[in-house]
Amino acid sequence: MAVTDAAIGKIKQMILSGELAPGDRLPKEADLAERLGLSRNSLREAVRALALINVLDVRQGDGTYVTSLEPRLLLETLSFVLDLHRDDTVIQFFEVRRILEPAATAMATELMTDEEVEELRAILDSFPPDPTVEELVDNDLKFHHRIARGSGNSVLCSFVESLAGPTQRARIWRGLTEEGAVAKTMEQHTAIYEAIAARQPDVARAWATVHISGVESWLRKALG
Repeated sequence: MAVTDAAIGKIKQMILSGELAPGDRLPKEADLAERLGLSRNSLREAVRALALINVLDVRQGDGTYVTSLEPRLLLETLSFVLDLHRDDTVIQFFEVRRILEPAATAMATELMTDEEVEELRAILDSFPPDPTVEELVDNDLKFHHRIARGSGNSVLCSFVESLAGPTQRARIWRGLTEEGAVAKTMEQHTAIYEAIAARQPDVARAWATVHISGVESWLRKALG
């Protein structure tokens, strides 16, 4: 593992130095191994590891390339890790959401175009009059994803979207057990939308905090 770690470090340094840029093809295996002073086996292990975290893209019959290195792509592995969370840590995920999403909402209020605000309105309008819990959660995810993208910060957006999975089950649970959960969700979504449409970032931030805190508070009581 120490040798493989060293190989990973050398390839990483080539990327950091700009010697390898996003989309570049790596030199042939034999040439790169000799150049870096590595065995071909160590180089292969390093390439496999970097491919798993979406830094490299191994194309059979074509070669190995550096990926786009976009935050969305690199943070896909974070989503995989978060999916392995235990139920007793779900409140901690809501705590992180309560920090990140209001900030993303305030940023989106200032940066979203009028057309993007209309897209947010369309998501609200697509909510069925008598939704199932699954439809509620699906609409909720679309609503928050549209706002996160509107923040203009791809890293923040990727983090917010990564947190959706670990908190989804809690939202379904709430929808099934808490009376008035659907109406409350729609009321708060509407308030967030109206603040965004009115270009009031502080108000939008406040409503986003209230919205997420409500689920978090309910979950704390439910878990006792």
